[in-house]
Amino acid sequence: MAKCAICGKETTFGKQLSITRSHISKRTTRPVKPNLRNVKAIINGEVKKVSVCSKCLRSGKVKRAV
Repeated sequence: MAKCAICGKETTFGKQLSITRSHISKRTTRPVKPNLRNVKAIINGEVKKVSVCSKCLRSGKVKRAV
């Protein structure tokens, strides 16, 4: 399953509403997936390829390998 290696963010499930006319007739579950990127990062002094969410990349929690 898709999961961020840094913060542990993973797929969550919400409700998808089917609206017909003015009534909500059906509610089904829909997956909400994190925005993951496969990057080469420096982890414990080693270059590793990890799956990281965009929030961790923007906040600077991950040091990218050049």
